[in-house]
Amino acid sequence: MGRWKDKYVIGLTGNIATGKSLVRRMLEHLGAYTIDADGLAHQAMAPGAPAYKPVVLTFGQWILDSERRIDRSRLGAVVFSHPEALRRLEALTHPIVIRAIDTLISRTQHKIVVVEAIKLLESPLADRVDAVWVVDADEETQIERLARRGLGREAALKRIRAQNPQSEKLARADVIIRNQGTPDETWQQVRAAWSRVQAIMQQADVDDLVRRVDVTPGQSVPGQRAITSIDIVRGMPHNAEQIASLLHRRNGRQLSRDDVIMALGQKSYMMAVADGHPLGLIGFLVENLVTRVDELFLLSEAPVRPTVAALIGAVEQASRELQSEIGYVFLPEDAGRDMVESLLQQGYQQMKIEEIKVPAWREAVRESQPVGTAIFAKKLRAERVLKPL
Repeated sequence: MGRWKDKYVIGLTGNIATGKSLVRRMLEHLGAYTIDADGLAHQAMAPGAPAYKPVVLTFGQWILDSERRIDRSRLGAVVFSHPEALRRLEALTHPIVIRAIDTLISRTQHKIVVVEAIKLLESPLADRVDAVWVVDADEETQIERLARRGLGREAALKRIRAQNPQSEKLARADVIIRNQGTPDETWQQVRAAWSRVQAIMQQADVDDLVRRVDVTPGQSVPGQRAITSIDIVRGMPHNAEQIASLLHRRNGRQLSRDDVIMALGQKSYMMAVADGHPLGLIGFLVENLVTRVDELFLLSEAPVRPTVAALIGAVEQASRELQSEIGYVFLPEDAGRDMVESLLQQGYQQMKIEEIKVPAWREAVRESQPVGTAIFAKKLRAERVLKPL
């Protein structure tokens, strides 16, 4: 173990569009506590956060939008065109981010931690982590992925070649994940490398069963399944076909196993199951201390209130383990009364985006709220984990 007692810390890096976040999510599914350093840097520049005023004083009021938030596209236009400007920005934000990472690692109960940072090797973190993992992909694959983000070939090449050579990262890697084949091929590499880390830590593998919830008599209604308990099972590649089937029943879209594994690189899924039969599915993301549920789907035969309680309870359990401060559920505006009352029963309150007081929370909701949904919120901690952020 290195800087953090009883913790094994993986520094995860790689150049743009190599798939770092996909690998980080895979490691989270396997049981690691994960940190997105770039996301923390964005939080550090939110209104009221410690880097906000220094950045505005350094670069000027023109980088602010109409709500006086730092417009990252305006700031990026400067710092990615002028190396000295980028160094000045990093000098303001990196010390704050490193302190935040140190706090999060020290407080988590997880024994294996992953810190994703595109500039890991250029920062003090490189000497503090126990291992450096580098995600790699060839240039054409990077260009294809950036095209899906709306960048033309020339713009993509400019961003790729503006970074330090990937070869420098590969030369310092303890583990290399080649991420240019199928999602399943990437998963197999991550799983194999994870097993080696577990051998170091002597930990057992992650069980699919998240929790079992007993259902009291009378919670079902006519037309719904009569059940005595609900199992909550985490979404993993080996049950991707079952998740695909549930998603198909929800929206009619046919998904492959690889489609679901790619989706697991963006969010987590949990299924509610009774006597081997699926009842429903929840899709959520825990990032930068904020939990966002953007999919909550029950089959018609599922007893609504106990199934919602079991799914929401499992998400809250996972969220607290990841030190999340606040939970948001985005429910379709035409959701049934039972679904709404079930959320209210779990302590959630319906609110509008302008009623969210913490800028970082408001921005997280603004960026992710699906069209046609209502916001339900619940604080998961009495105090914020990182008060300055």
